[in-house]
Amino acid sequence: MSDSSPSTPSISSAKAVADTARVALRGLDAIRDDLAALYRDLHAHPELSFAEHRTAAEVARRAREFGYEVTTGVGRTGVVAVLANGPGPTVLLRADFDALPVAERTGLGYASTAEGVMHACGHDMHASCLLGALGLLADARSLWSGTVLAVFQPAEEVGQGARAMLDDGLYERFGTPDVVLGQHVGPFPAGLIGAHAGPAFAATDALKVVMYGKGAHGSRPEASVDPVVMAASTVMRLQTIVSREIPGGETAVVTVGSLNAGTKDNIIPDEAELKLNIRTYKEEVRARVLAAVERIVRGEAAVAGAEREPDITGIDSFPVLVNDADAVARTMAAVGAVIGDGQVLDPGPVTGSEDVGLFATEAQVPLCYWLFGGADPEVYGAAFAAGTVDQDIPSNHSPFFAPVVEPTLTTGVTALTTAALAWLDAR
Repeated sequence: MSDSSPSTPSISSAKAVADTARVALRGLDAIRDDLAALYRDLHAHPELSFAEHRTAAEVARRAREFGYEVTTGVGRTGVVAVLANGPGPTVLLRADFDALPVAERTGLGYASTAEGVMHACGHDMHASCLLGALGLLADARSLWSGTVLAVFQPAEEVGQGARAMLDDGLYERFGTPDVVLGQHVGPFPAGLIGAHAGPAFAATDALKVVMYGKGAHGSRPEASVDPVVMAASTVMRLQTIVSREIPGGETAVVTVGSLNAGTKDNIIPDEAELKLNIRTYKEEVRARVLAAVERIVRGEAAVAGAEREPDITGIDSFPVLVNDADAVARTMAAVGAVIGDGQVLDPGPVTGSEDVGLFATEAQVPLCYWLFGGADPEVYGAAFAAGTVDQDIPSNHSPFFAPVVEPTLTTGVTALTTAALAWLDAR
């Protein structure tokens, strides 16, 4: 990290950055088709968390071709690409690249070829955009001074990849950044950018709950302690936490994403398993929700006459992502000067979660993490006019989610390139 972090620039400085970015972005036309082909290839070959071997190899190959010093296997399957270009700040640019256990239903010609695995969250787009930015920054190295530290992170979906890379000596091996920058594609019109200062992405707690009953024949429920009924009652009661225990001015989400019990219609099983996902922004709200979950789960088991206490265990967790206000102002001023100020919005806090904040927290440097749209603008506009956005525009993690190639790619590459130049020293 440099001796002093750059201060927030004036509007005139943002204009100067934009002028530099426009020069760097002249090379985008020459690589746009190749980036689109890369995106389609990554989309067709998704890999789950910590199994991103093919993806990592392709990312590493391309980054080396751009002239970066590349190291693979960081944090198991992560890739780090470094371009040192004289004295100046170190700018960390991050993209994740793992997929989800979702069966794709988009019908695209480049749909997933891996059964039950899909890039349903846009990480293929993230990796493609970062590679595009790396190529442009390498070609424009005469315009800037400093170091680009590109981090292609595995296992974001399970909340373990950022920590794995840090624990593998990311900063000890490659240097500590002055700022952390990144982006996430979302289900709003392509061409738009959204950034929110302060708590921007929610914390997550994922839990597994096993409720124990007593099995019996389906014809003799009186001989059982039915865990299916126990679980069903628990699901319904859990829905009252947000509506009846959290103040109206606070935000919390409690979702039961999985409920499994039994094997056959005429057998009452011994146990039922639930998987919960909890989103909060404040520690006091988080503590209150977790306490309510435990009280309800144990209470429903007791009411049902269960002879064994339920098991409640953690699956994974994400901290709250907090964007530095000055970093957001600095970065978005430059990005807006390139793509148009009217294209940069404040979406407010979102209840999705991200582990990218760990990179900034570990280095004690500012974070600016933004959203960029991936939906077809015309399709989104029609859905908005009809009031059917939630029904007609697939969201992240949907089997129908797939960002349109353009203008999503162009916007993502433009934003990352410009954001990097807003923090690197100009020559």
